[in-house]
Amino acid sequence: MMFLEAKQVVKKYANHLALNEVNLQVPENSIYGLLGPNGAGKTTLIRIINQITGPDSGEIIFNGRPLQTDDVHRIGYLPEERGLYKKMKVGEQALYLARMKGLSRNDALKKLKYWFEKFEIQPWWDKKVEELSKGMQQKIQFVVTVLHEPQLLIFDEPFSGFDPINANLLKQEILKLKENGATILFSTHNMGSVEELCDHITLINKSKTILTGQIDQIRHNYKDNLIKLDFAGDQSAINTKLGEDFEVQNIENVNGHHTAYVKMMNEASINQMISPIINEVQILGLQEVLPTMNDIFIKVVEQSNQTKK
Repeated sequence: MMFLEAKQVVKKYANHLALNEVNLQVPENSIYGLLGPNGAGKTTLIRIINQITGPDSGEIIFNGRPLQTDDVHRIGYLPEERGLYKKMKVGEQALYLARMKGLSRNDALKKLKYWFEKFEIQPWWDKKVEELSKGMQQKIQFVVTVLHEPQLLIFDEPFSGFDPINANLLKQEILKLKENGATILFSTHNMGSVEELCDHITLINKSKTILTGQIDQIRHNYKDNLIKLDFAGDQSAINTKLGEDFEVQNIENVNGHHTAYVKMMNEASINQMISPIINEVQILGLQEVLPTMNDIFIKVVEQSNQTKK
């Protein structure tokens, strides 16, 4: 089931076309990456889903029906630009925001206690927000975003400002939220996090969708028939024995063993690659190299930019 859909969404600001017939299909109980360069239109789409602004045309479908005003209580939004009140005490502000989400005072205090202990931020309850580090402030904002257990969570650059330890802590919490039934829309420029967390992605560039699909399928679609070959023995055999259907791009030496990166061309097969070298070297491992999401992001955006010129 598609939990969230954007259908042919168009949004214009003066002479700027922010979204041009953008489509989005987010499966229920998934982590979905919304990707794109700066200015692509991601934030505009997120603002429309949050009903901060409306589309000029097209529609948003939420849980099988058109998005309604009161759906805002079923959505948790962590914006890239954080919005805590600097002069307010942390606990007082967290409780205030929780009450705005519809929680009773007792429920809010109980849930806040749980999250503050989990993130080890209890000592900051009576501190002013301005006394906290940027990372600590983001922990507070994350807590108030998820506190009311919304069906849809939208995280815009959630790891910005976090050190690796706290970034990993947040990743684990996002995965737990998915395990507990949440659907998550996740926007980031960190392609490593996309590969770790996301099931599907949509890539937007210059207001239009240019790539969408499952992460694994996309990486297979953009593979370059590159093979990583680990072996021991005379590395010159790799260069001399492989035929013209194989291009040796690089050979690395690690701890007495070798790793060669070989591109297969003209529909050549693994067996054809192994056959001439099987008696020349000891093959230790063989693995197809898939492109990273970072490589694909750069390639697809560059192709899109060239097409639009």
